[in-house]
Amino acid sequence: MRNFFFILLIALSSSTIVNSQNLKSPSEFLGYNIGEQFSRHHQVIDYFEHVAHEMPKNVILEKYGETNERRSLNLAYISSEENLRNLETIRQNNLKQTGILEGTSESSDIAIVWLSYNVHGNEASSSEASMLTVFKLLTEYKNLLDNTVVIMDPCINPDGRDRYVNWYNETASKPYDIDSQASEHNEPWPGGRANHYLFDLNRDWVWATQVETQNRLKVYNKWLPHIHVDFHEQGMNEPYYFAPAAKPYHEIITDWQTDFQTQIGKNHAKYFDAEGWLFFTRERFDLFYPSYGDTYPTYMGAIGMTYEQGGHGRAGLGVLNDEGHVLTLVERLTHHTTTGISTVEIASKNAKQLNVEFKKFFDNSKLKYKSYVLKGENDKIESLKSLLNKHEIEFEYASGTKASGYQYSKGKQGSMSLTSEDLVVHTNQPKGKMVKVLFEPNAKLSDSLTYDITAWSLPYAYGLDAIASTTKVASQSISSDQRQSKISDAYGYVSKWNSLKDAQFLSSLLKNNFRVRFTERPFTSNGNTFKRGSLIITKGDNKHIDNFLDALRDLTEKHNQLLTPIYTGFSQTTPDIGSPDIKLINKQKVAVLSGEGTSSLSYGEIWNFFENQLNYPLTSINTDNLGRTNLAKYNVLIIPNGYYGNVLNEDNSKKIKDWVRSGGKIIAIDGALRSFAGKEGFGLKFKATDKMESSDNLIPYAERERLYTNSMITGAIFNVKLDNTHPMAYGYDKEYFTLKLGSSSYNLLDSGYNIGHIKDTKVYSGFAGKNAIENLSNSLVFGEERKGRGSFIYLADNVLFRNFWENGKLFLINSIFFVNNNVFEL
Repeated sequence: MRNFFFILLIALSSSTIVNSQNLKSPSEFLGYNIGEQFSRHHQVIDYFEHVAHEMPKNVILEKYGETNERRSLNLAYISSEENLRNLETIRQNNLKQTGILEGTSESSDIAIVWLSYNVHGNEASSSEASMLTVFKLLTEYKNLLDNTVVIMDPCINPDGRDRYVNWYNETASKPYDIDSQASEHNEPWPGGRANHYLFDLNRDWVWATQVETQNRLKVYNKWLPHIHVDFHEQGMNEPYYFAPAAKPYHEIITDWQTDFQTQIGKNHAKYFDAEGWLFFTRERFDLFYPSYGDTYPTYMGAIGMTYEQGGHGRAGLGVLNDEGHVLTLVERLTHHTTTGISTVEIASKNAKQLNVEFKKFFDNSKLKYKSYVLKGENDKIESLKSLLNKHEIEFEYASGTKASGYQYSKGKQGSMSLTSEDLVVHTNQPKGKMVKVLFEPNAKLSDSLTYDITAWSLPYAYGLDAIASTTKVASQSISSDQRQSKISDAYGYVSKWNSLKDAQFLSSLLKNNFRVRFTERPFTSNGNTFKRGSLIITKGDNKHIDNFLDALRDLTEKHNQLLTPIYTGFSQTTPDIGSPDIKLINKQKVAVLSGEGTSSLSYGEIWNFFENQLNYPLTSINTDNLGRTNLAKYNVLIIPNGYYGNVLNEDNSKKIKDWVRSGGKIIAIDGALRSFAGKEGFGLKFKATDKMESSDNLIPYAERERLYTNSMITGAIFNVKLDNTHPMAYGYDKEYFTLKLGSSSYNLLDSGYNIGHIKDTKVYSGFAGKNAIENLSNSLVFGEERKGRGSFIYLADNVLFRNFWENGKLFLINSIFFVNNNVFEL
């Protein structure tokens, strides 16, 4: 077998006799030997169209969506002629095994294998491998299709792939330069890893914030395969990684899922050993965080796996790595092709057992919590329902009067009075194990060394109080009524302020040139009491709007907002509508830094949030241009998480300070705070973090990594005390649960406003080392420092992280529109 796959690649340049004389190999079709150039996305899809056209009895190609840049998203269904004829029957029977479709499932010996390629755009070898894999499945390994249905997604992230491939094709030398310092091995910002909005799609499976994920989930949930593989690449000096995965494993993962990962790994090893290829298993890549391409399928009953080939964006067509080996694209795609075929082979050999164990996975009778009950603002409930609908997770509404169990807001046992508006999610449904993963108060962690965050519990993320009950809570199915605002002639109208939906309504009002006010003090009018932050739209402020009532009614209906009329500016309790405490909201002009220095992911979170959620204009300013940018054109400048040592040099720092003193607002997020902490003229200070004991220096080298976990926070949830009389915290209660992503912490401001701080260092969910926890006591989470007429606003925790922490987004919006609201339209 030695060098078999390399010999095969050479052979593919000539015609191969298969069932269809017209089926071309990838090399024949593309016009170059596969792996000698990078193929653009349309060429990959063109090849799959060719395969489907030439072998229609064995291949069906389906378009399931488009990316933001209008590239197609496609799936290929590959199987025997008989299986393809009965494809819908196979699909339905599989879902009957889960209980999602009613009816008795028939015993099946057909395995469903889903292979996903190129989720990270600059890990580009896998889309090349997808073409070779489908060709081999239809030729040398066609017998494996007798009892398998293989679903292939040739490229999950076409926008990112083409960003990388187009750059590389434009940049690379000819012949390619193997020197790793050459420009072709060093991508410019933002790189090709992420999608159009610079989101990491491999961390978006649960949150489904991106169009690629949303479209993929619709199809994935129609199938729920038995095996799912996500093909990746890692650093150019790394060998190949495949299953079994590293610990920690989430506790819902079954013994069968664990054992079968080992079987698959041993099958791969057989082929890699024969070729003398290096590989490793059971390290680095765990199965815990639920939003990956291996964990999400696992929690849906599959054998979910990540395969990692050494290379990544730095490898190009060929690079000399640190071990003196020239790593080529041909080698990389060959390895991925090998594991892809090996996966289908092991599935074919174990097809019947895969079906048996898959069916067993959906028995949820032994789960501890039987129901999760959620209470909170209607908009937040609706937002959570939207997420559950994307995953086809069932929910109902409470029909009882009380629920007892673990209460999330208290972090201990408690009880809650119920109304018919409270949401109930049971675990005795087909996707009950995924319900447990998403809703459980604190996921059991067997090892503190993990690859990603360790907390994500949905009640905290959505700002809802919840009870996890060990007994099933009474519930019923009720369709929630559409809220309708009957707008009649009045002095003005008041809209509540406590959710992203309210902010979307404000955005729409401002873009349509309505003049809107907000109140800094509670007031009562017509017997209704309105909280801080409530929006006020008066007829007198909007005489410039033609057909004012009709225009306002159209917007309220579009946003499903309920307005309360007020019939006089004379309030029952002050302030009156004309009070200085009821301020006009400026139509803010907002800019954000992008480019070198900024985290591309953080910038992408802001960009996506403004364009697809808040729907409000945003101007991106490249850090290279900051020195010559006229900041006077903007009211607000957002600085994403990043490292700004070279960007915020002496000249740029002075420029920003002068602009703030004249009335501008800086909003610094996460790591951006480092650019101001401890600097002259700022009250923001780092908290001491050195907790190393002298005896720690004697700890052996091999144990140091474990020691460092004492000072780590790997995505944990803490309670934050809020000053909700400050405009930044309008719409919140006096407490908020934050997702803390790292151990950096800051002292409370001596002068300025400490709007949110951690007092109680109790960890409500996730992992935090003991030293890191001690350092959080009385640490700043949200703050404001006034400078002249403007403000520096500090968000120590990233409220837009992956755009899934729904309850944090209002802090950013408040910072833009409410905080230090003394700047009028430019």
